[in-house]
Amino acid sequence: MISNDKSHGIKFSVAGLLVTLGIVFGDIGTSPLYVMKAVLREGFPIEPEFILGVLSCVIWTLTMQTTIKYVVITLRADNKGEGGIFSLFALLRKSKRWVYILAIIGGSTLLADGIITPSITVVSSIEGLQLINPAIKVVPIVLIIITLLFTVQQFGTEHIGKFFGPIMFLWFLMLGVLGASEIHEQLLVFKAFNPYYAIHLLTHYHGSILLLGAVFLCTTGAEALYTDLGHCGLKNIRVSWTYVKICLILNYLGQGAWLLSHHTSTSSAIPNPFYSIMPGWFLPVGIALATSAAIIASQALISGSYTLISEAISLNFWPRIKINYPTQHKGQMYIASINWFLWISCIGVVIGFRESDNMEAAYGLSITITMMITTFLMTSYLSMKRVPKPIIALFFGTYLLIEGSFLYANLFKFMHGGWFTILMAGLLAMIIGSQFFVTGFLAEMVSRNAHDRNVYKIQEKIGLVDSSQT
Repeated sequence: MISNDKSHGIKFSVAGLLVTLGIVFGDIGTSPLYVMKAVLREGFPIEPEFILGVLSCVIWTLTMQTTIKYVVITLRADNKGEGGIFSLFALLRKSKRWVYILAIIGGSTLLADGIITPSITVVSSIEGLQLINPAIKVVPIVLIIITLLFTVQQFGTEHIGKFFGPIMFLWFLMLGVLGASEIHEQLLVFKAFNPYYAIHLLTHYHGSILLLGAVFLCTTGAEALYTDLGHCGLKNIRVSWTYVKICLILNYLGQGAWLLSHHTSTSSAIPNPFYSIMPGWFLPVGIALATSAAIIASQALISGSYTLISEAISLNFWPRIKINYPTQHKGQMYIASINWFLWISCIGVVIGFRESDNMEAAYGLSITITMMITTFLMTSYLSMKRVPKPIIALFFGTYLLIEGSFLYANLFKFMHGGWFTILMAGLLAMIIGSQFFVTGFLAEMVSRNAHDRNVYKIQEKIGLVDSSQT
């Protein structure tokens, strides 16, 4: 056992589980909107071995990354109940001073992820309207939704936040039911639980390593589990994740079954499998729920950005700026400068990339780096806690291989949009790094001056210097 559950968040209960669904799982919960669509863009043949390989990669990515690394291991590394990359840094900074470099990189890439996530989730959900009417213009609708979302932040989201949990419960229920309704036609998709098919895909399909960039999108919200530890508590996250994971896997299996039943060609023009598994009469309801889930996911990322900046300020990683508390709800804050910076950035992403297909290339690269940084920090944390070295080596080697493969695949998307999140992360890293070094330098100067004054007083007392001659 690494640590005890000292979370000051929501107590473990049915209500706590419901609230956790609304706070934690928006990002990872909306990934079925675009993961399989991103896979299809690579133009591989739609055949059983390929689909089973992709589904197997998704299942084992969710298992190895989200379940084992974050839910089982990393969530135990809490700092007085708080989680996140800066909390992990706070635990390590006294014993391993060099970790500030990792914290600067990880914090900046995590903040950069908060820019692209609202854009891709809202655009992906609204694109479903084009299945009803192809003439509908997606971009103006998305711009209105995103603008309203950032505008209401200053008034607090306490009241509407009460509906987030029930909406996300219905969202995941819908994912599971829709997926299950397709699986009965292609029961062979259950073979995807065998990791053989993932290995076969990566070793027998030329260029399949690039598919990992699309597969990785299924786990991009895993870092949020750790960041929101202090808000929700360890038990609430772990138990609710069981429900979430089952529903996600059912939906992915259902999308795979639909592809096997309806397509046997190589085509990147196949409609989004997520909406294709919906009955025609249910499509408006499905789009409405998808849009609601996308807004909730965006809200979680925005609130998480406020929390991250608040932690950064306390650790001298960010200039001191005004933090408002618009409601009496514990932990709810509003930082105007960050809010409007995120809004401008999201508007720029939507106008610049326009379609979720284009945004997928920008998505994933920065958060891959964040996850690798967490792996390095967790390895140091396990060492500090005197965990047996073979276990530490197994943890580090396993996730360095997995995340290194994802990073390699995502680097191929750099020129197709990945440059954007890296650019934003670089700008944020400059701010964080500059603040940290300037604050440290000033603190050292103050300490040195105080030390010199104390030495002078001692010398004066013992007669080594004469103050009347100075």
